[in-house]
Amino acid sequence: MTRTESLTDDIRRKISSGALAAGERLPSIRRYAALMQVSPSTVVEAYERLAAAGLIRSRRGAGFYVSSSQQAPRSLVESATRLPPEIDPFWVSRQSLDAGEEVLKPGCGWLPEDWMPAEALRKGLRQLARSDASLLVDYGGTRGAPALRQWLQNRFARDGLNVPLQQIMLTGSGSQALDLICRFLLRPGDTVLVDDPCYFNFQTQLRIHQVKIAGVPWTPTGPDITAFEQVLAAERPRLYITNSALHNPTGASLSPQTAWRMLRAAEAQDLIIVEDDIFADFEPEMSARLAIPDGLERVIRMGSFSKTLSASVRCGYIAARQPWIDGLVDLQIACNFGGPSPLTTELLASVLAGGSYRKHLDDVTRRLARAQREAVARLTRSGLTPWLIPRGGFYLWCRLPAGIDSTALARRCREENVILAPGNVFSVSQSAGNFLRFNVAHLSDPRVFQVLEQAMRELAAGNHL
Repeated sequence: MTRTESLTDDIRRKISSGALAAGERLPSIRRYAALMQVSPSTVVEAYERLAAAGLIRSRRGAGFYVSSSQQAPRSLVESATRLPPEIDPFWVSRQSLDAGEEVLKPGCGWLPEDWMPAEALRKGLRQLARSDASLLVDYGGTRGAPALRQWLQNRFARDGLNVPLQQIMLTGSGSQALDLICRFLLRPGDTVLVDDPCYFNFQTQLRIHQVKIAGVPWTPTGPDITAFEQVLAAERPRLYITNSALHNPTGASLSPQTAWRMLRAAEAQDLIIVEDDIFADFEPEMSARLAIPDGLERVIRMGSFSKTLSASVRCGYIAARQPWIDGLVDLQIACNFGGPSPLTTELLASVLAGGSYRKHLDDVTRRLARAQREAVARLTRSGLTPWLIPRGGFYLWCRLPAGIDSTALARRCREENVILAPGNVFSVSQSAGNFLRFNVAHLSDPRVFQVLEQAMRELAAGNHL
């Protein structure tokens, strides 16, 4: 890249990220030349190229300004930090979501369709088709269907968290719930703490909000509490986002001792915690939580039903202190003109309230326990080592044999229509290159292991050449 191209690329990135806003004045030619240690003629050429592309414009005698009418759309993946496709969260998500039926997905984050309660959903749809026309044609209320919020309130109470109904709101999905929380509480430049590793879509959402992402190492009992306390003091993050139970991707669950120290540290540093409880129903016995002892003072509980009921019938929820819920409801009105679809929420409420849901969960839990045992045995024979054996759920976080990189392995397997989830797609520090996340419910096809083992042999042979 020439010096002119380097300058041009630098300014393009600043415009696309919003660091240079529409109408903002660029540094003078002499000042920018001195700053970048190049000649003024190099800056002139770079500015002229950007002006020809319509990204900036000159004002006679006043300098150059970012164009108001032709500012480039924001890029979520900056060219200076562009990742290999196999560990770019956007690319990984597209591959899994757009994959055809011929593609095997042991790295995906959901259950197979024949594990889901399709018949209960069909029955619910038939019942709703006979409901009042208002359910089929009207907007939803701002907080969402009372019946589904009542079910959540009762569920929280069984867990030991008593929440007034007005402090529970429904959203279009779990992802939308997190987006609303970020829009409400964050400003560009804020610092947000996540686990390392963590669910990769936490990172993609935070990129959109132009915040600084910090990571804290995750252990079998929760975040490394010493590192957690240190990063709070050093970085002063505004938010911490986590899965307390059946953590994604590791499957670990928070210990009571770690939870207690986390809440003390959060109070001392005025930290807000977002606890994504999406995997709660897969736990055989409930593990420690943050929202329950905190009482929703500084912990926000969120989740959805996409893992247990349907990823097609999307709905999420947020439980938080009353002033925050009021603000989040107004924000959802601005973004969505009301809560989620009444048809969706009433359908979910009818399935959850029926006797089939508990039976469905019991069946899925038994199948997952069996699938986990079989997966651990089969993966171990293939040379992979589970980081821990989770208490439930469908994830296994596995270490590869020495010398095999999970990104290279995912690339090889994708060529054979097998999609893996390499460790660094989950890691803020890019320190999980020797890990893979497996979904035990998607490991029944023997071709997964045939492709996986062949790719591992090829990579191992290549390393010894």
